[in-house]
Amino acid sequence: MALFRYLCQVYKQLLPSRLETSSMNVNIWAKKIHSSAKRLEVTYEYEVKEQTMHNHEVQKLHLSADNEDCRRPHIPVMVKEVVNFLSPQPGQHMLDMTFGAGGHTAALLQKVTDITIYALDRDPAAYKIAQQLSESYPKQIQALLGQFSQAETLLISAGVEPGTLDGVLLDAGCSSMQLDTPERGFSLKKDGPLDMRMDSGRYPDMPTAADVVNALDQQALASILRTYGEERHAKKIASALVQARSIYPITRTQQLASIVAGAFPAGALYARKDLLQRPTHVATKTFQALRIYVNDELHELYVGLKIAEKFLKPGGRLVALSFHSLEDRIIKRFLQGRDVSEKSNLNIRQKIREGQKKYSEQDVEEFSSEKSNSRWTSIQKKVLTPQAADIQENPRGRSAKLRAAIKL
Repeated sequence: MALFRYLCQVYKQLLPSRLETSSMNVNIWAKKIHSSAKRLEVTYEYEVKEQTMHNHEVQKLHLSADNEDCRRPHIPVMVKEVVNFLSPQPGQHMLDMTFGAGGHTAALLQKVTDITIYALDRDPAAYKIAQQLSESYPKQIQALLGQFSQAETLLISAGVEPGTLDGVLLDAGCSSMQLDTPERGFSLKKDGPLDMRMDSGRYPDMPTAADVVNALDQQALASILRTYGEERHAKKIASALVQARSIYPITRTQQLASIVAGAFPAGALYARKDLLQRPTHVATKTFQALRIYVNDELHELYVGLKIAEKFLKPGGRLVALSFHSLEDRIIKRFLQGRDVSEKSNLNIRQKIREGQKKYSEQDVEEFSSEKSNSRWTSIQKKVLTPQAADIQENPRGRSAKLRAAIKL
């Protein structure tokens, strides 16, 4: 029942009219998925071996660049810019809201050793790294385990009062550690259980990606893919998922990738390109959408921004890193003092295109010139993206966008 209540809460704003039916399916399917997972592993392994030679060769060719990314050591994204904008000074207190492997925190300590950093992460693996580092730097690092929405309670418990921090770093999205660990179920390049929970096993009743794809109806799945993955072919993919799960539950990452790929012609498997013009798998946006939905990432991001604002002192600095348009739009609107609570966080022009609301051009102009209630002043006018040299060193950070501001 806890699983039922959780998914109801997350899903209720997407398709209210279908909520009751979909939620009942979650409760039923979750039991079937987990009870049959081991039995299906053997079947799935056999089916993977039986895939066509064409798909195998195409996948082998185009995954080589991404596999090279996986072998690279962890490199923090835009680390020079992050340190520069946070501008750490001796005696200051800062919050790293997504500690990860600790790259940004280490860079800040390398710049100024006499600072205190509260290292927050919802991932137990990252928290363990933060704990180990805090043993070496007990006066500089304090590890905190929790989500953005739990940060306020954790900070107060650690003796941090609102309005006392000098800097906050918020690095949204998925970490390299999560992507490189098949057992976590984030990557479509390595087979593993279809999990995707950033909190790992901390909340057993929290639905996994497998629960979602096996429980929700076709319309709900299409809505998730369209909203969180900005997937143009959401209906086609959702239909393929529903058809596939009618035969057996979808429980593995590469199983999901194969089902999505099967909804397209063979030539379209790697027709999409990333920012480096490298072929990307057609299921990439599906994985993104499920991950964001399972972890409630956009709501967590918004709450994290509000907590950062609450705990920063006037003149304190916020540096926010995002990795896709949904995240960046929320950060941009928040710093501008504009409403970010609208469904899907769509801007006016998108609403016109989507047909959700009817606005005249005069409405758009009035909206664009609307005075904001921002409590921030931007450090730089335009959003920053990685330099060519940074992308070459760390291709995974190619889509990063950095916004930095000072609290008024």
